[in-house]
Amino acid sequence: MEIEMSSILTNNGAMVALQTLKGINANLTKAQNEISTGKKVANAQDNAAVWAISKVMESDQSTFKTLQSNLNLAEAVVTTARTGAEDIHELLVEMRNLASSAGSDANDFESVNDQIVAKRDQIISIIDGTQMNGVNLLKTNPIGTATSFSVLASLDRTAGTVATTAQTITVDSVDFEADIEAATITTITDSTTARTAVGEIEALIDVAKKGAAELGTAAKRINDQSNFVSKLADSLTAGIGALVDADMEEASARLQALQTQQQLGVQALSIANQAPQTILSLFR
Repeated sequence: MEIEMSSILTNNGAMVALQTLKGINANLTKAQNEISTGKKVANAQDNAAVWAISKVMESDQSTFKTLQSNLNLAEAVVTTARTGAEDIHELLVEMRNLASSAGSDANDFESVNDQIVAKRDQIISIIDGTQMNGVNLLKTNPIGTATSFSVLASLDRTAGTVATTAQTITVDSVDFEADIEAATITTITDSTTARTAVGEIEALIDVAKKGAAELGTAAKRINDQSNFVSKLADSLTAGIGALVDADMEEASARLQALQTQQQLGVQALSIANQAPQTILSLFR
């Protein structure tokens, strides 16, 4: 049987109690940090793998918020063009009605033609002025020399890598500048030219209708993408929280337990430190 030796130089009990107390204090500090910061992984030292994953997710979440702002602006651009296209459609319908009214030889053809010319000038003003942030989808070149307008819709990350793939939404110009503004409408001088003008205006109404519908479809697509990106950003926020946020109920309970352990550890160390004093009784 091994007999433990008493020593005034080496106190094994105190060393064990001290190491135990150090461990308890370290865990207590960690629990206090979790409660004060609200995070169980506040830096790479806490958990390098989880911290790295959370930082990638935070980067993506920030990017998606930026993308949502860009998509909202793009939707405003397309909606502005759609509104202009719908106004042009209404004016063309009014022009057709005026031309139709001149189908009788009893009409004032000059007055009807003057009204049609005035509405045509108004349409040209709408085409030239329907722009948002310098982008006009009713003109041949919405911006610069381009014939379309595009917006970054998402950045799709390849799993397990830093690589991302950009996805864009492109909206083509409806080109009312060439198809409506530059179109010829016969001057109404009698009932025959009035009927010719009606056919020409009918064709323009079809162009305006299709253009407005295309712009409406594009605006809806951008809006849907914006809503999706918003939800995705919220999901990433929740995912980041699940990775790094502290469970406050669990941390509170652990803090209480560790504080009790700390008190017991201090008491155990105090007892261990008193052990060498018992050796004095051997010399009395």
